[in-house]
Amino acid sequence: MSVDIEKTAGGPQDTPPSARPEAIKAVPVRHYGRYLAALIAIAVLVAIVYAFAQGKINWGAIPDYFFDDRILKGVGYTLLLTVISMAIGILGGVLLAVMRLSRNPVTSSIAWFYIWFFRGTPVLVQLFVWFNLGLVFEYINLGPIYKDYWSSFMTPFLTALLGLGLNEAAYMAEICRAGLLSVDEGQTEASHALGMSHQKTLRRIVIPQAMRVIVPPTGNEVINMLKTTSLVSAVQFAELFRYAQDIGQTSGAPVEMYFLAAAWYLIMTSVLSVGQYYIERYYARGSSRQLPPTPWQKVLRNVLSLSSRKGATA
Repeated sequence: MSVDIEKTAGGPQDTPPSARPEAIKAVPVRHYGRYLAALIAIAVLVAIVYAFAQGKINWGAIPDYFFDDRILKGVGYTLLLTVISMAIGILGGVLLAVMRLSRNPVTSSIAWFYIWFFRGTPVLVQLFVWFNLGLVFEYINLGPIYKDYWSSFMTPFLTALLGLGLNEAAYMAEICRAGLLSVDEGQTEASHALGMSHQKTLRRIVIPQAMRVIVPPTGNEVINMLKTTSLVSAVQFAELFRYAQDIGQTSGAPVEMYFLAAAWYLIMTSVLSVGQYYIERYYARGSSRQLPPTPWQKVLRNVLSLSSRKGATA
């Protein structure tokens, strides 16, 4: 006698439709606190925009002077001052970082004192000290190389470079030192065991890995330097902020020119931020399996996901 095992055991065809499990209906959690915070933020933003719209501000003066020759000249001087000051700061910072890591107590102490002094005093005070040293030294005498009155030698441009560049070197020294210390010493020892010189070890092993730590704060310092250049107007150097002040005084629209200067600073810092992103992405190649998407890739991905959702609901 044969027995139908599938029927006695109860196969899928014997299960009534009503006994099958229903699909789970997932209900998303509603975060009412987030909705309330968003409404409050929108209300505050609308109130601020309304207040400025009702204020006595001549908004038409901003586009009238946005590409004025003096403003563009100030933008050029601001960028020039930023590049040269950061070059001084980076070169000085690398030198100070090496001195701090040196086993020689004299060089290490000198580097520590430099960093302590320049980080502990405001940039504006340093600018005024450089600019008024003519009250202490009448001449600058470098022997047969150069000799002149201090007031003729220390121009506003040189004052700005020394004040910003030497101050930046103190911060870059700590950034570079942190980057060099982030590389494991075992890699240096292994490269020396393979016969690589100290210079080649720094160039091929240490510095490429340290750049992942050095680049992000250095990019922040570049952006901060571009904004700090506005302080040099106090030592009579004409850059973007100084030219905007002068135009505001002559045109009778000082507040409008401050907004104009702020707009130009936002444009320049935004461009620098994009450049910083791509530099960080370049040096992150060996640290992550997958590089973070670029801003254009993020936009394209969001557009494709939005179009796919519309197609699914249609």
